[in-house]
Amino acid sequence: MARIARGRRIDLGLEAGTERLFAGLIALFLAVFLLDAALPPPLERARAASPVVLDQEGQWLRAFTTAEGRWRLAARLNEVDPAFVERLVAIEDARFRLHPGVDPIALARAGLAFARSGRITQGGSTITMQLARLIEPRPRNIGSKLVEILRAIQIERRLSKDQILEAYLTMAPYGGNLEGVRAASRAYFRRDPVGLSDAEIALLVALPQAPEARRPDRQPEAARASRNAILDRFAALGAISPQLAAEGKAEAVPARTPFPVIAPQFAASAVAAASGATVVRSHIDRPLQQSLQALVDQHLTGLDDKISAAVLVVEIAGRRVRAHVGGGAGRAGEYLDLTGAIRSPGSTLKPFVYALAMDDGFAAPSTLVEDMPRRFAGYLPENFDRRFRGEVRLAEALQHSLNLPAVAALERVGAARFEGALKAAGAQVLLPKSPESEAGLALALGGVGMTLKDLVMLYAGLGDGGWMRPLMVADAAGQIAQGPPAGLFGGYRFTRPDTAEKLLGVLAATPTPTGRAPAALAQGAPTIAFKTGTSYGFRDAWAIGVGQGYAIGVWLGRPDGAPRPGAMGRTEALPLLFEAFDRVAPVGQTPMQAWQRERASPGQDRMQTAASADTPQILFPPDGADVLKPQGEDAARGFALAAQGGRAPLTWYVEGTPLPTEPTSGRVIWRPDQAGFYEVAVVDADGRRAQSRVRVRAGF
Repeated sequence: MARIARGRRIDLGLEAGTERLFAGLIALFLAVFLLDAALPPPLERARAASPVVLDQEGQWLRAFTTAEGRWRLAARLNEVDPAFVERLVAIEDARFRLHPGVDPIALARAGLAFARSGRITQGGSTITMQLARLIEPRPRNIGSKLVEILRAIQIERRLSKDQILEAYLTMAPYGGNLEGVRAASRAYFRRDPVGLSDAEIALLVALPQAPEARRPDRQPEAARASRNAILDRFAALGAISPQLAAEGKAEAVPARTPFPVIAPQFAASAVAAASGATVVRSHIDRPLQQSLQALVDQHLTGLDDKISAAVLVVEIAGRRVRAHVGGGAGRAGEYLDLTGAIRSPGSTLKPFVYALAMDDGFAAPSTLVEDMPRRFAGYLPENFDRRFRGEVRLAEALQHSLNLPAVAALERVGAARFEGALKAAGAQVLLPKSPESEAGLALALGGVGMTLKDLVMLYAGLGDGGWMRPLMVADAAGQIAQGPPAGLFGGYRFTRPDTAEKLLGVLAATPTPTGRAPAALAQGAPTIAFKTGTSYGFRDAWAIGVGQGYAIGVWLGRPDGAPRPGAMGRTEALPLLFEAFDRVAPVGQTPMQAWQRERASPGQDRMQTAASADTPQILFPPDGADVLKPQGEDAARGFALAAQGGRAPLTWYVEGTPLPTEPTSGRVIWRPDQAGFYEVAVVDADGRRAQSRVRVRAGF
C-alpha cells in the first residue's frame, strides 16, 4: 500500500510540474506577445521616401530629398533587375527565403570566427537584421546585435519576404546622402536599376558593405577593387563565367551625376498638392517644358538680371498643365514660383467685364461706347496714353484696351458682382487693403491682386465656352487640382457660350505685335485671341492668349514688384506669348467668331454723330464742357488734348497761343494757369479747324 501511495504522489507531482511548465510557457508567450505588440519595430521609417515628380510619359522632372536630406527612392521588386536581386541575396543572405529573420548557421559561423580571433571577422547578419539596423541605427556591439535579432523576428512576423527585400533596397546606404538601390543607380548610371551590366550589379552589391570607404565619386580605386572582388564571387557561385567577370572588371568606375531638375517650381507645388504621395505623375510635356524654359532664358538675355518671366501653358480640354516656367534661370527670384505671385493684372480682366455686360443684354461687340473723360463718383480714370477717342465700338475699345468704356461697363455690371463671379470661377481675388475692403471700379483696370495661374484658368474657361474649371496639376492617388473646386460639379458657368465666342473673335482681331503678320495673311500661322496688360507704374507686363486648344499666359517683371518705366505688356510679354504658341502642337480648335459690324439689338447701338473724318473733331475738351483744374501735386498733370480726323500733323491752340507737343509722350498737354473761360482750337495740315469753348473751374 505504501508503495502504491508513493507512486501516486510521484504521478501527481509530475502532473503538477507539467502544469506549471505549460503555465510558464503560456505566460512567457503572452509576455512576448504583449511586448511585441507594445514595442513594434518602427517600420514607418522604411516607408519614408523621396517624392518624385514625373512627366506625362513617366520620365523624371524632379525628385526631392527626405526630411533628413537623404535621396531615398522607394524600390519595388518589379522595377529592379531580377539578376541584381538574385545575386544580392546569394552574397548577403543565401538562406533568406528559409530562415525566420535569423540564420542560426551564419550566427554560429560568425561566433566561432570571433572566438578564434577575438574580433569580428565574419558577419552573421541576415538581410532582415540589416533592415532592423537601418530602421534603428545603434552602435556596433553585442547588445545591439541581440536587439537586431529580436527586431528581425518582429519584422518577419509583419512583412513578407518580398516586402522585406523592398524595404532593404529602399534604405540600404550607398555613400553620402544616397540611400536605396534606385537612388544609387540614378546617381551613378543615370537610370533605374533595370538592364544592369554585371559590373553595375557588382558595384551595387559592394557599396552597402562599406558605403563611405567605397564611394565611386571619392574613392574610385576602392570602389573598383570591391566591385572586382564581387565579380569574382559571382563567378565562384556560377552566376557568371570567368570571362564575363574579366570583361566586367574592364569597365570604368562611374562618376556621380546630379539628378535632373526640370520644372522645379511646378514640381514643388505638385508635391505639396499630392499630400504625401511619393510618386506624382504630372501632365507636363517635358520637351515643351524644356523648350519654353530655353525660350524664356533667351528672351531675358540682355535684360537686367533682376527681371524675370513666367509662362504657363494649359490644354483647354481637361485643363491639364502642359508647361510651367516659374521664372528665368539664374534670375532674381529663380526659386520662386512666379506663376503664383499675386500681382496687379492690368487690363487682362476687361474681357470678363464685357462678358457680363453682354450677358446682361446692354452691350455687344458693335455697341457704340464713349471714350471721353468722366468722373465716376470719386474715381477719375484715364487711358494709358492719356488720349480719348470719342465714340468707338465696344470691340475696338477692347482691342485697344481703352479704360473709360471698361469702367463704364463695370459700373453697370456692379463691381461686387464682378468680384463674386471671379471668385465663383475659382480665382483668388485680393483686394487692396482699405477700411471698406470692398470691390471698386478699379477692378476693370487691374486694381486687384491676382496670379498668372488664375488668369490662365479664366482664359481657358473663355476658350471652353465660358465654362470655368480648376487647373489639373498631377495624378497621384487620383487627380489633384491646383486650387479649390469651382462651383457645383467642379465647374462654373461664367458667361454664355455665344458671348465667349464673340469675345474671342474680337480678341483674335487685335493687331498683332510688331513684326508679326496677322494670321489671316500668314500661311500656317495660328489664330490667337489675346489680351495684354500693364499694371500701374509699369510693374507687371502681361500677355494671355487662347488658340490651338491651349490657353497660354506670360508675365514679365521684377519679382520684388519694383517699377520698370516704359515696360508694357504689348512690347515685352506679347512677343514671348506668340513664340510660345509657335512651340505647342495644336490639339484642337477654339471657336472664334470673326467680329463683324452687325447692328446690335434695339436700344444697344448708339448713333454715330461724328462728322467726316476729313475734318478734325475735338474729342477733349468738348464744346461747352466744364473741367476742373487739378490742384496741389496733381497740377502738373494737366489735360491731354485729343482729336480725331484731319490730316496730320495737328496743331493745338489755347486762346490763340500754340501748345507744344511733349517730346517724351508725343502728346499735347494743356496746363491752364487759372480758372476761367478758354477757347481751344485744333488745326490740321490743310488748315481745317475745329474749336470748343470750355470753362476751367478751380477744383480738386
